[in-house]
Amino acid sequence: MEYTVQKLANLAGVSARTLRYYDEIDILKPTRINSSGYRIYGQSEVDKLQQILFYRELGVSLDSIKEIVTASSFDGAAALREHREKLLAKRKQLDLLLANVDKTIALTEGRTNMTDKEKFTGFKQKMIDDNEKKYGEEIRQKYSNETIDQSNAKVMNMTEEDYEAVTNIEKQVLETLAQAFENGDPAGELGQKAAELHKKWLMYYWSEYSKEAHAGLAQMYVDDERFKAYYDEKQPGGAEFLRDAIHIYTGMKG
Repeated sequence: MEYTVQKLANLAGVSARTLRYYDEIDILKPTRINSSGYRIYGQSEVDKLQQILFYRELGVSLDSIKEIVTASSFDGAAALREHREKLLAKRKQLDLLLANVDKTIALTEGRTNMTDKEKFTGFKQKMIDDNEKKYGEEIRQKYSNETIDQSNAKVMNMTEEDYEAVTNIEKQVLETLAQAFENGDPAGELGQKAAELHKKWLMYYWSEYSKEAHAGLAQMYVDDERFKAYYDEKQPGGAEFLRDAIHIYTGMKG
């Protein structure tokens, strides 16, 4: 079966403008242009659009999707299985959040009691979801889905005491970094203390440590404006200073 832009847009629940844009950026080309000048899409284009929309739902950028679906090694069936696993994981997260919201509503209406553990579980899930929404694409590309899934699982297993401890360590990192920055020496005692504290903070989220990964993360703090803004907020240049300190700490100084 073949579709015009408008018919395919209606079928897929997207705008005709979106399809025309996908054509312009070469992520989804029509199978042909008919004698009247209309774009015509066939079954293979319908299948590709489905894949594109799946990836968009998962928060993947169009540039990344284009690389994936236009690669000669792209396997549509394998991609669908991967989508299914991710959607199941997302459904599990949503079910947990919905259950937590329902309990909170019932609690506020005086219909039930909610344990602190249940409140904290919902909080941790929201923290993971917010992090995935903000940084998920970049960190999954850099560290793999398996690594990030393990990290998320570690967060979900975190106790309130663990969370209090890691929050305190994060505060220490920032305080020590500020003191070290004043001294101006990332290789100095305070600079290396900041790097050591940063490693200690990481291990609440990482299942295993490697110097290469630690150094790579520090570089991402400089390369990614969102991370850079966090460390530069109180001290401009703080992200680069921390990166240098961690590179010295790990022996990965370029």
